[in-house]
Amino acid sequence: MARSTWRHIEQSLVTRLGGAIAAIAVLAVLGMSVSGMVALSTQGSSEAINLAGSLRMQSWRMASLYLALANGDAERGRAALREAITDFDITLMSRPIVEMLPGPGEVDLVASYHRVRSDWRQRIRPHFVAAATADAARPGPAQVAAMQAEVGAFVADINHLVKQMERATESKILVLQMVLGVALVVTVLVVLLTIHLIHTGLVKPLHELLGFATRVGQGDLSVRTEYIGEDELGRLGQAFNLMAEDLSKLYQDLESRVAQKTAELTRSNRSLELLYHSIARLHGAPPGRETYMAVLRDIEMVLGLGHGIVCLGEPGGSSGRAIASSMVSGDASPCDKADCALCHNTRTPRVSIMDDGRQLLTLPLSDTEHQYGVLIIDLPEGAHPEAWQVQLLEALSRHIGVAIGAEQRVEQSRRLALLEERAVIARELHDSLAQSLAYMKIQVSLLQAALKDPQQHGAAEQLLAELRTGLSGAYRQLRELLSTFRLKMEGGDLHSVLAHTVAEFARRGGIEIELDTSRLDCPLSPNGEIHVLHVIREALSNVLNHAHASRAAVGLQCRPDGRLEVVIEDDGIGIRKTADVHHYGMTIMEERARTLQGEIRYEERPGGGTRVVLDFPLNGQRQSVVPIKIANL
Repeated sequence: MARSTWRHIEQSLVTRLGGAIAAIAVLAVLGMSVSGMVALSTQGSSEAINLAGSLRMQSWRMASLYLALANGDAERGRAALREAITDFDITLMSRPIVEMLPGPGEVDLVASYHRVRSDWRQRIRPHFVAAATADAARPGPAQVAAMQAEVGAFVADINHLVKQMERATESKILVLQMVLGVALVVTVLVVLLTIHLIHTGLVKPLHELLGFATRVGQGDLSVRTEYIGEDELGRLGQAFNLMAEDLSKLYQDLESRVAQKTAELTRSNRSLELLYHSIARLHGAPPGRETYMAVLRDIEMVLGLGHGIVCLGEPGGSSGRAIASSMVSGDASPCDKADCALCHNTRTPRVSIMDDGRQLLTLPLSDTEHQYGVLIIDLPEGAHPEAWQVQLLEALSRHIGVAIGAEQRVEQSRRLALLEERAVIARELHDSLAQSLAYMKIQVSLLQAALKDPQQHGAAEQLLAELRTGLSGAYRQLRELLSTFRLKMEGGDLHSVLAHTVAEFARRGGIEIELDTSRLDCPLSPNGEIHVLHVIREALSNVLNHAHASRAAVGLQCRPDGRLEVVIEDDGIGIRKTADVHHYGMTIMEERARTLQGEIRYEERPGGGTRVVLDFPLNGQRQSVVPIKIANL
């Protein structure tokens, strides 16, 4: 574990870069330290050289003072000479000069200094001191010449000392230059090595990894980086390769899942298409054999199953009847049997095996109230219907069952409507034309009796006139009944039908009739529309025939309490007799109001005239299917 950790540390790019930076820092610190040490060692060298150089001037000054003593200026010369000797001693033993003396390695500089000091103390200084004493004799020319020669040699030694001091200082500066040069060269080499390391170990791998990431971002998951070393970027490259491989696998998995979901969505779309078109066929018009055949062909094409049969048979019955089949001619149909068990004993979807080995998928055809039969699908050999296919077939079988139930209820409603209309026709014939014919039959009997007696000739003429009037009335009633019975509803809404009816009666009677349907904003059943239309026609007929009115109005409104109110009013003479004897049509209107579970009222209109009010609940209408447009046949 420790060896592996140490190996990672050795291979670490951070460690290498840190080592290079540390080396640069060490070289910089070393150079600065050596420079400081050399600078510190040369500190005071210039002062020491200046002081050593001043010894030459002081030596020649003392020589000039010595010459002055020889020339006779004794008092001033001796004092100045003593002062010059003291200054020379102080300068020669000054701290800068003593501190500049190197260690044992610089023998020449030490030897020069000791020679100058020795010459000063042993040869030069004693002569100057002796000449500076108060009682000393004045030096002669020979002594002056000898002293000048010795001072010249002494100054030469001082010059040699100064040169040694300058050479020592220059050697220190040279060492500083060499150290700084070596530090600079080594620093430059380390910097170049660091730049190379950064380029090869950091910049180049980063560019490669960046290009790799860019290609991966563009969707190329097959790319792999070749930089997989032991350092951090190498491990990052390995991680990138693993990531790209995982992304490639994940992308392939996603592609397969997308393809699977696309197939499922395509299948769902085709299933919804099949369901939509089947529902449109089944509920768009009264279904028949062609409609069921189209649904069976769509099932066979979309689901890929076998042929199908729509078989009707009441539960508990003994036989079935195929109303549509897509089976090829010659195939045995399970509905051909007298005891069609599949048609009567299927309550849930199931797969049955026939005697000939065929597999049949059977689904009940039912609505919320009854079961009408089954939908039988002939499965191909070895085929097993999937769950979604069974669910779709269940939905289709339910819609087929609803369509069959709706068709049967429509047929039943048509029969009920036909019976109701026949009853209304019978009542209207009985109350109008039958009574008139009975009355004329009595009048004919009376006419026969009057014709046998010549004395009743006047009565016979009166009876004949009454017969003529009765025949005219019966003929008019017959034409009204025929016009009413020929009404046929075919298409348009109740508003247009009422407008056509009002225009017809206004044209026939030559009066103004106003129609207001602005508040008719609730739905009526076809049966309710028929009864409302007949009541309005009968009321307008009474207005034309009995009211002697100049204006009439028809209004319909849907009240908030869920009832429809129909008002027909006129400005005529009003009701003169009771409903029992006034006119047969009033009884018919009352019958229609009772059929609608409502009531009809005959009221006097304020200002004169009659007001007929039909009031019935909208939810109490009997449902029947009758087309909605008036056409006089």
